[in-house]
Amino acid sequence: MSQDNVQTYADKGFLTQVDLFSESEIGHFRACFDELETREGREKCQIGLQARHLDEEFIWQMSTDSRVIDVLQELMGEDIMLLSTHFFCKYPDPEAKKFVAWHQDVTYWGLDPAEAHTAWVAIDDSDTENGCMRVIPGSHKNGIVTHGESEEGENLLSVNQEIPDELVDTSQAFDLELKAGQLSIHDGQLYHASNPNTSDRRRCGLTLRYIAPHVKQIELNSLGTRYPTILIRGEDRHKNFPEQPMPFAMPA
Repeated sequence: MSQDNVQTYADKGFLTQVDLFSESEIGHFRACFDELETREGREKCQIGLQARHLDEEFIWQMSTDSRVIDVLQELMGEDIMLLSTHFFCKYPDPEAKKFVAWHQDVTYWGLDPAEAHTAWVAIDDSDTENGCMRVIPGSHKNGIVTHGESEEGENLLSVNQEIPDELVDTSQAFDLELKAGQLSIHDGQLYHASNPNTSDRRRCGLTLRYIAPHVKQIELNSLGTRYPTILIRGEDRHKNFPEQPMPFAMPA
């Protein structure tokens, strides 16, 4: 990765349109997700597939791919732990009700310090029509802000959290449009959201959550659980999490 990209991430809090998986690779992973979708059902696949890298090998392969970790290493240092994974799958929504409110990832994760990084991998093309992620550049520098509860539509976030409107300058919003196989990366304190999927196409993305070993979990997360954190590169000198075996072999 170029030094320009590292500086952009520090300044803006995100990178986008990072080319990663080839057309054949993402086609394979999409087929794996399609099979999982058939097995689990659309309702669960919308927001209910969390930490499934522990029992679905294709998710483990995506979250530990050396090309992903190489990029993260440039941004967050030598030592990297996989915190969790989570699919967000938006289906066509003619009534435009389902959305993701403006929020910061780490607000309800129970981490100290509140530092994490999220890679968002496009399983399908993600654009403004089908509700791609939107960000407020530079907002990660504001620190953690108070979240309220959303009062409109069907917010897909776990506890209906939302940054109050008066704290978000939506005129600065930037759409992270991705082709299938590309990814974006954002700081855990960056304001981000997404609009309803008003297209006739699915919008599926896999979020990969990473932390450095000095971060610890001091409270249960919004799901009332502790993270099954796994060291995937470097060394864990802090031992803030119980040692977790790798569920599958690391990708070659």
